[in-house]
Amino acid sequence: MSYLMKGLKCCGPVNQMHKVTGTLFKAHILKNVFGINEQQFTISRMSSQLSSEKANSYSYVIVGAGSAGCVLANRLTEDPLSTVLLLEAGPKDTLLGSKRLMWKIHMPAALTYNLCDEKYNWYYHTTSQKHMDNRIMYWPRGRVWGGSSSLNAMVYIRGHAEDYNWWSREGAIGWDYEHCLPYFKKAQTHELGPDQYRGGNGPLYVSRGKTNHPLHHAFLEAAQQAGYPFTDDMNGYQQEGFGWMDMTIHQGKLWSTASAYLRPAISRPNLSVAEKTLVTKILFQGTKSIGLEYVKNGQRKKAFASKEVILSGGAINTPQLLMLSGIGNADDLKKLGIPVVCHLPGVGQNLQDHLEVYVQQKCTKPITLYSAQKPVNMVRIGLEWLLKFTGEGATAHLESGGFIRSEPGVPHPDIQFHFLPSQVIDHGRVASTMEAYQVHVGPMRSTSVGWLKLKSTDPNDHPIIEPNYMSTERDICEFRQCIKLTREIFAQKAFEKFRGPEIQPGNHVQSDKEIDAFIRQKADSAYHPSCTCKMGQISDSTAVVDPQTKVIGVENLRVVDASIMPSVVSGNLNAPTIMIAEKAADIIKGLPSLHEKNVPVYKPKTLETQR
Repeated sequence: MSYLMKGLKCCGPVNQMHKVTGTLFKAHILKNVFGINEQQFTISRMSSQLSSEKANSYSYVIVGAGSAGCVLANRLTEDPLSTVLLLEAGPKDTLLGSKRLMWKIHMPAALTYNLCDEKYNWYYHTTSQKHMDNRIMYWPRGRVWGGSSSLNAMVYIRGHAEDYNWWSREGAIGWDYEHCLPYFKKAQTHELGPDQYRGGNGPLYVSRGKTNHPLHHAFLEAAQQAGYPFTDDMNGYQQEGFGWMDMTIHQGKLWSTASAYLRPAISRPNLSVAEKTLVTKILFQGTKSIGLEYVKNGQRKKAFASKEVILSGGAINTPQLLMLSGIGNADDLKKLGIPVVCHLPGVGQNLQDHLEVYVQQKCTKPITLYSAQKPVNMVRIGLEWLLKFTGEGATAHLESGGFIRSEPGVPHPDIQFHFLPSQVIDHGRVASTMEAYQVHVGPMRSTSVGWLKLKSTDPNDHPIIEPNYMSTERDICEFRQCIKLTREIFAQKAFEKFRGPEIQPGNHVQSDKEIDAFIRQKADSAYHPSCTCKMGQISDSTAVVDPQTKVIGVENLRVVDASIMPSVVSGNLNAPTIMIAEKAADIIKGLPSLHEKNVPVYKPKTLETQR
């Protein structure tokens, strides 16, 4: 027993060595095992992340299902190998798939409802305007499928040919009229049929008014009595003059880009659309855009783009998102603690808009839309539209208008008119009070230029909007002319049997000083913000995108919307924005630009006279 004990004692050091060796061996094994597991876990996590990225990866991710975004979603998914994710901050423009249930959007005559409703509207406001009696101006912008094309007055105006030639001279090479006209035509199906200026096979249906209202006829006759020409197509050979407006109305319904472009493409397996989705940031690897961060149903998510991220949020949202993502004036970004990805001082600058004012005349005959706005008649009109898409609800009533030059020496029209056989007060937020008619009139090429900047790093905060209205003497003089020339038209014989007292400005407003004061008090935005991500040459320090619509200084990022206009066009912006998207789609696809040479455009016989 002692021997055994001795033996055990003798074997002690060997046993301890075995124990140590075993412990070391076990530790080595465990280390390897845990090492592999840690490595596997890392690989698994990376694989899961890559798998998630792959699941949330598309060829193109587009921000904004508005006038431009819907066009791009349609055109880019024509290629079955390209996948597209379209993100929209607002809701769909239908309820249970029905346009009737969303009549406030689709009934043309109901347009003012959404101008006053935050549900489909960003509901922006400007800073206090020091040249306009310190007024804060209201800026409605669409936040719904179709964007502002679902909220607008449906007026289809392209602008003047020289607007696009000027773009080219400003550095947007390839965006002259000869290269833009084919894309206006590609987009359009005009009810009067195709010609050298109109399209006949596009998804955007364009029509003329059907009411045949006597006040529209009186307005066009009065304009001719005042010495202005009649033009049968202000989007064609001759913009200058007065005539019938083209409108984006089809079969009695507002025809937005959601109807024209998005819905026909929605069933394609390579198109995904998410609504009620707020994009908060562009994701970068260095200066390469790889995707977007967004919030949906309170959850923060990411989507990745293998080819490009495309911003189509419009002239306010697009520069806001760029700045939130570190692209803009470096000094401004640093003040807010935003890491700078690219110093582009032009982001948010060059803000341009159209101002307009209503000149209103009392009507001596009960033929205006005043009676149509009484509750019992509104029900009747609404029921007819709901049942047949016809009647007074099937038009926006802005069926006639015109373009003139403000003074001798002006080469092409710089004043626009929209005539309405009704009275509008405060954007339609206040009910009409009498039988009246009015003209919306304003200068088209204002020299006042503004800017917008971030208020904070919170994507939900509206940016600071400073349009800097009426800050130049030229703008003041042009607006005076607008009032004087409109009064001259309303004074013609054609209005004799309808003309009552002037409501606005009123007969007490006669001197230049009084007219200027009236403009400061009553002029409002025509809802045409633009030019905040100006297109130009890389050598232009104020440019944000190049003529290929690529954001300068970064990779795989484009802007395609009204913000890239170098300067605002002489007219409404919906048609030009759709054209921009049609043309950009070909650029993105790598297709050669369409081009129509030597298209004739009207020029006045002399510039020595105003008309």
